[in-house]
Amino acid sequence: MHSLVRLVKKTVEAYVRKGEVFQPKRLTAEMKEQAGVFVSIHKLDELRGCIGTFEPQHDNVAEEIVANAISSASRDPRFLPVTKGELKNLDYSIDVLTRPELVESQDQLDPKRYGVIVEAGWRKGLLLPDLEGVNTAKEQVGICRLKAGIDPDEDVTLYRFEVKRYK
Repeated sequence: MHSLVRLVKKTVEAYVRKGEVFQPKRLTAEMKEQAGVFVSIHKLDELRGCIGTFEPQHDNVAEEIVANAISSASRDPRFLPVTKGELKNLDYSIDVLTRPELVESQDQLDPKRYGVIVEAGWRKGLLLPDLEGVNTAKEQVGICRLKAGIDPDEDVTLYRFEVKRYK
């Protein structure tokens, strides 16, 4: 198990079992970097929680993972908080994001390689790359518009980013 995945697992388990915020004792080189991070929790291959930040909110990736792991397990509005009885059936993945880059059009997107951020004013929608069932840039942008409450005919600014995915 990769050290970032171990960090998520220990964080979720400490928080769900004892209400404690796990503090790693030793940081690997990749934990010391600064980046946006998404933490996804799956239970028996079904999404159970996914929360993240597309720009860093903390001093390093380790702190970003701890905060987003707790939020993914307890604050994803689509799900009830994770319970102790579920812990044995959970799998975790972490996406560490590159800095978003502005793109001119959907032609510069590739849903298998790039995640996308769609922005209109203060509204932003984000979709990670390489998601099952999302095969075109048009679908990817459409999902982001829905998530952000942006109308299909509204002008938007597009950004793309890549991820390092750990499972």
